Amino acid sequence: MILYEHPSSGNCLKARVMLDQVGASYDRVELDLFAGETRTPEHFARNADGRIPVLELDDGTYLAESGAILLYLAEGTEYLPAEPVERARVHAWMFFEQNQIEANIGVARFLALSGRASGVPEVFADRQRRGREALATLERGLAGRDFLLGSAYTVADLALYGYVHVADDAGCPLDEHPGVASWVRRVAALPGFEEGLTPCLLTRAGAPSSDRCAAAAAYAAGSAAPASWPAWRRLPAAP
Repeated sequence: MILYEHPSSGNCLKARVMLDQVGASYDRVELDLFAGETRTPEHFARNADGRIPVLELDDGTYLAESGAILLYLAEGTEYLPAEPVERARVHAWMFFEQNQIEANIGVARFLALSGRASGVPEVFADRQRRGREALATLERGLAGRDFLLGSAYTVADLALYGYVHVADDAGCPLDEHPGVASWVRRVAALPGFEEGLTPCLLTRAGAPSSDRCAAAAAYAAGSAAPASWPAWRRLPAAP
């Protein structure tokens, strides 16, 4: 399989982690979002909407949309319940993620890190407000639970983790939601998150920041977390 992706995308992060968690063998092809590589005829042939991630299966079939990719990969595994109601609850959280988390926190993060927030201040403020409301919803949903469906991690947790774990970048502080912050640490400590816990971030010019990407990669490899990182982003010390 081949995953077409970009390291700054939370949606692409979800696909990478799920591929690793199910033990799939795959290659990664990075497409430069900022150089227009997702808007070419070649990529439109993979995904008519011209977005990433896109997963190319071994038979040449293309799957677009991170949620569809996650559900396809999780089918028949412990990460996707077989019982209809439990499966529907997974779907409900994944729909919530695309409607409320990605649409608000994901967009606000992009505006902030690409330097475009100052050009659309009212839009940016509205996305931040809605993002905080989405985090409050998630806080309520996690009350008394280790994971979204209870005691077991599912693909729903991964779907929400993609942009929730970098909510601070969007100006939606996780420290305001201690239950969510604890859940983020719990998810990040699971197998499969060793590489790319934090996607490469963007500079104000819109290009990958080598310093910030290097810091994230070094942390994923076991180095000390940068002093500027908030407490929620740091993994618990190894026993």
